[in-house]
Amino acid sequence: MAESELADKHLSELHAEAARLGVPGYRMLRREALIEAITAEVEDGPEVQPTDEAERAEEEYEPAEPDERERREPETEQVSGVLDRTYRGYGFLRLRGLEPAPGDVYISASQIRRCELRLGDLVSGPARPPARGERYPALVHVDLVNGVEPAEGEEGIERPQLEDLTPIAPHRRLRLDPDEADLLTRAVDLLVPLALGQRVLVRAAPRSGRTTLLRGLAGAIQRTEERPGLVVLLVDERPEEATAWSEVLPDDELAVATAEMSPREQARVADLALERSKRRAEAGEDVVLIVDSLSRLALARRDPADVKQLFGAGRELAEEEAGSLTVIATTLDGIADEGAAREAVETTENALIRLDPELAAAGVYPALRPEDCRVSGEEELREPEELEAARELRAELAGKEPQEAAALLRERLERSRTNAELMADL
Repeated sequence: MAESELADKHLSELHAEAARLGVPGYRMLRREALIEAITAEVEDGPEVQPTDEAERAEEEYEPAEPDERERREPETEQVSGVLDRTYRGYGFLRLRGLEPAPGDVYISASQIRRCELRLGDLVSGPARPPARGERYPALVHVDLVNGVEPAEGEEGIERPQLEDLTPIAPHRRLRLDPDEADLLTRAVDLLVPLALGQRVLVRAAPRSGRTTLLRGLAGAIQRTEERPGLVVLLVDERPEEATAWSEVLPDDELAVATAEMSPREQARVADLALERSKRRAEAGEDVVLIVDSLSRLALARRDPADVKQLFGAGRELAEEEAGSLTVIATTLDGIADEGAAREAVETTENALIRLDPELAAAGVYPALRPEDCRVSGEEELREPEELEAARELRAELAGKEPQEAAALLRERLERSRTNAELMADL
């Protein structure tokens, strides 16, 4: 059934069709998302992997002799991967990164239901090779979920949901450790102190230095004493960008929705990156989700308002409940969404960084607009002496033309080895 036909149907008819196809949680979906889910079910066709344990046993095992009861056990391999669930209820464990790759392991809908697995869970267990007529290795059973044994049945322990936990104001400073020569990251750290649980909006444009900044921030976060977990989501990017990021973050989780993917596939990779970040925060970990960009994600979702869910997930949580989720996300000026993504999330950020493409094009670095950079709750993040020094620096830069302000900031940075040293000299 084509999307155009579905678009003409009443909502009750769409619900009936979704129920027939087995779309999970269809009553909670918005109309456009519901149509996409139904279309996806029709396009995907029937599940190629068997979901019933008895049927699988009949296909895999044959008695060596007619009167022999013992069945041959297939060889298994211990695997661990992030759960990516399909609309039909079954899923795959993504073993390398967060996007589909050869060797991913099939997990049945019954296993997902029995262990109450969520999108983004890290699942471990033995996997067997594909049986005759199958395309993927299959998980035999679930051993661990996010590092602990799964709870099944009535004895299961209720797991927290990020949205149900208590958000509090970010107050734990994320003390970056940028390279001495990385003037852009150092400038951001001077003007916009980062904290765990922030929603950091980077307003940029193509060729304004945003990739350089994001990689610099990722490297500086890696070297912090807190060392939060890192998840990087790239939307509509060139494949070589994934390689470059892998070199910067070989041990962290990357979700790359490359340019050749369909918008629906790109949105699905983004969903997995967000849910993976949530699962880690719910388990008590401090996580930083870097997103480039919300503008391209809005185009993939066909609705700029949908990016608010991702950006708005950033929050510090009460200490006794869980960890934190920090979201650092870019919006791009001058692309097809015409600023819709930026308008959708503006005023929900508690830190703003503004990059200037005109400065970058003129070869002026750091290509930053100091007067447009701001952070909420700065008094809680800086010591009194540092806060006073930061205010003096801003006063010194205020009122100057962008090139003059950038040149003065560069001079200050080049005269010091670290930001602490620069602040002490002010």
